[in-house]
Amino acid sequence: MRQSEQQLRDEIVLREASLADARRELAAGELTTIQAATIEAREELALVRVRQELGELTESSSKRPSRRRRRSLLVIGLLCFLAVIIIVLWSSIELRQAGTQITGNVSLSNSQQVTQLLTEAQADVADGNVSAALAAYEGVLGLDPKNVSALTETGWLDFSAGSSDTNPSLVALGVKDLREAIAYGPRNTAARLYYAIIADSTPDNEALAKSEFRVFLALHPSKGQLAIARQFLIALKLPTS
Repeated sequence: MRQSEQQLRDEIVLREASLADARRELAAGELTTIQAATIEAREELALVRVRQELGELTESSSKRPSRRRRRSLLVIGLLCFLAVIIIVLWSSIELRQAGTQITGNVSLSNSQQVTQLLTEAQADVADGNVSAALAAYEGVLGLDPKNVSALTETGWLDFSAGSSDTNPSLVALGVKDLREAIAYGPRNTAARLYYAIIADSTPDNEALAKSEFRVFLALHPSKGQLAIARQFLIALKLPTS
């Protein structure tokens, strides 16, 4: 049943309070970074939905955008938020130890440089400096063009930016990088998750989205990744674990 305007406003207040509590508990050491990020992901995604519903409810019928346009705006909003929060979650869980080779095809010195750049990129994203993170990931690809981690993150960042700016070329570049990431690392859960979300957000790709989400689930993703995927899995009527 559709919520009333007051119910939607009340939900916004409650979810904003939940966000504030999570940030306060993180600062106090009562939550880990991953726990806090998971809560933020859940609440921010819900806020995008509730604010969209509130806007539709209060808009005059003469100025109300088409259903397709509303869905497009919602998808872009979700993608812009997820571009940061997913990377933070995934990077926190899968941060590589210094000196570990990424693909097995680079020299020891290059491997150390790759590891350093990946670490810098992850720190930049955590600080909200997406441009610096993208430059670091591109530096990784300059040393190791088949690096799955860098292809995954670069692809996602490019796709998100292209969606936000309505730039088809940038969107296509992001999709290309993610396809390469899956080709070189078919068991990489982050690449599968990103690609599944992209398929779900584009027209006539529901079958592909379901297929990619099923592969993602079969690879036993982390709890943080499942928290991000949950909204999409429910919408597609797929298992959430």
